[in-house]
Amino acid sequence: MTIDQYNFNGKKAIVRVDFNVPLDENGHITDDTRIRGALPTLKKILADGGSLIIMSHMGKPKGKVNPKLSLAQIKDAVAKALGTEVKFAEDCAKAEEAAKALKPGEVLLLENLRFHPEEEGKPVGIDKEDPAYDDAKKAMKEAQKEFAKTLASYADVYVNDAFGTAHRRHASTAVIADYFPADAKMLGYLMEKEVNAVDAILSDIKRPFTAIMGGSKVSTKIGIIENLMDKVDNLILCGGMTYTFAKAQGGEVGKSICENDKLNLALDIIKKAKEKGVNLVLAPDCIAADDFSNDANTMVCSVMEIPAEWEGVDAGPKAREDFAAAIRDAKTILWNGPAGVFEFDNFAGGSRAIADAIVEATEKGAFSLVGGGDSVACVNKFGLADKVSYVSTGGGALLEAIEGKVLPGIAAIKG
Repeated sequence: MTIDQYNFNGKKAIVRVDFNVPLDENGHITDDTRIRGALPTLKKILADGGSLIIMSHMGKPKGKVNPKLSLAQIKDAVAKALGTEVKFAEDCAKAEEAAKALKPGEVLLLENLRFHPEEEGKPVGIDKEDPAYDDAKKAMKEAQKEFAKTLASYADVYVNDAFGTAHRRHASTAVIADYFPADAKMLGYLMEKEVNAVDAILSDIKRPFTAIMGGSKVSTKIGIIENLMDKVDNLILCGGMTYTFAKAQGGEVGKSICENDKLNLALDIIKKAKEKGVNLVLAPDCIAADDFSNDANTMVCSVMEIPAEWEGVDAGPKAREDFAAAIRDAKTILWNGPAGVFEFDNFAGGSRAIADAIVEATEKGAFSLVGGGDSVACVNKFGLADKVSYVSTGGGALLEAIEGKVLPGIAAIKG
């Protein structure tokens, strides 16, 4: 069942969204991208003549009520985005009457799901080493089912439109689906887009396929790198992990970020790329700085010869050329992770060079997927988000999907 096939007329729909939006110290939303992303799904339900129950988490309250993480702060913004009044349930587990009273076209926003530990399903107040932990875990799993059953009781149909949490088997993202028949649970528009984008990257590959993996640590990306190694033609590894690879090959990396316990892993990746015929692109040079600040003194140097008190903070001129060359002619592109400390304007040049090359390839017909918080922040900072094929909203979920893992939030609906 897809959301387009379903007629919500006269139905109550409970929709899991990802409204975990950033707030300033006064509780005002600083970026409403996630709210805007869910609007097509929410408006479809209302336009059909359905009533809408919206549920989400915000932050990490760890099973306790925290006013600073209350969804009451975003109620007015949601109402403005939908163009209609939004009612609010102060306890998501005690919203039966409010849900029952909803008329077609009306909207109810539930309080933060994670104010209840049952949402995440993790025992609280007990250490994993405690002999009683296993019993506590079993009890919490049963409690999680009851919590999900309560949420499900509010509605006739369940829609999951929160890709950002699809990799978690939480009450509202997966367990709740057990309480709806197959023809009354479905993915929302945003989730469908995300799933299709991942399929285009992993299943419907147009070649050449270039993947760009950035970020500070090899260890956090190893699962993705290994899964991509059988799929890509070009693999660019950049950002902080550059210096682990340089040191593994005998380089001097100064004060650069470096995983000294992953040097053999770096050499193993280089070896695997050769064996599989993958063009592994590593930065030959970098911008080095004498301090971690935007105003630091800088120099261009080989990644193998960084002075003792300096650190690599961005891809160098030759690296940028190499990266762009591997991107420009690609037909499928995945970008996850920046090439440097892009938050500082003076060290955003490497990431900008990658973004520009992706835009150029996209204009020539390539499919480009940008995902992961920092990469998304990059394309937004450069004003290029609308010039790539797709910008993913799900950081961890996207990475696990690319690793080839089954996402519980999708499996619960697709079976």
